[in-house]
Amino acid sequence: MNEVLRLEAISKTYNRGKPSAVTVLNGASLSVGRGEVVALVAPSGAGKSTLLHIAGLLDTPDEGRVDLAGREMTGLPDRARTAARRADVGFIYQFHHLLPEFTALENVVLPQLANGVAARAAQARAMDLLASVGVDHRAGHRPAELSGGEQQRVAFCRALANAPKLLLADEPTGNLDPGTSDQVFGALMAVVRATGLSALIATHNMELAARMDRVVRLEQGRVA
Repeated sequence: MNEVLRLEAISKTYNRGKPSAVTVLNGASLSVGRGEVVALVAPSGAGKSTLLHIAGLLDTPDEGRVDLAGREMTGLPDRARTAARRADVGFIYQFHHLLPEFTALENVVLPQLANGVAARAAQARAMDLLASVGVDHRAGHRPAELSGGEQQRVAFCRALANAPKLLLADEPTGNLDPGTSDQVFGALMAVVRATGLSALIATHNMELAARMDRVVRLEQGRVA
């Protein structure tokens, strides 16, 4: 199985060299194979968000190596990391973070325009993605006019807009009630499976974790 993501011996300490220094990751290693969906389980404050940020090139480790889509990312300049992140990584957070002044359709179109996709093609892909999670009929509505579940489905589509190789999700249904969470997660998994996308999904919900291919735990700064 080809690996889309490999983290080797990742360490991260905040406020290094100060009395208030906190070591969040301490030699954490993890891989995600092509088409594999991995659940990352950890208590609050254990460092899962930091691990996801390092995996997605939003942060850099103090030590260790990050390989994305077969290419080493460690030590690359910011511009190269930004280009790799834009091309290969999609992010979903607990809160949707949609742009409030734009419609659902526009929120999915904008990342594509930033990546050089023509407007007509971007709109067509955005509508296809919204349809795949059952919210195409809400394409013309702004985020404030959508339910929590609809907002998060649109956020999924935005994360997938540029056809990334890796999806990173941090408690993607943690802000939803149990019934809506189950429906929204099912929609996400259907799209992930249909596209063969690789995903690393942090969750507290063990029922959702059990629906993924593999479960790993982050304990004392290491992946178990």
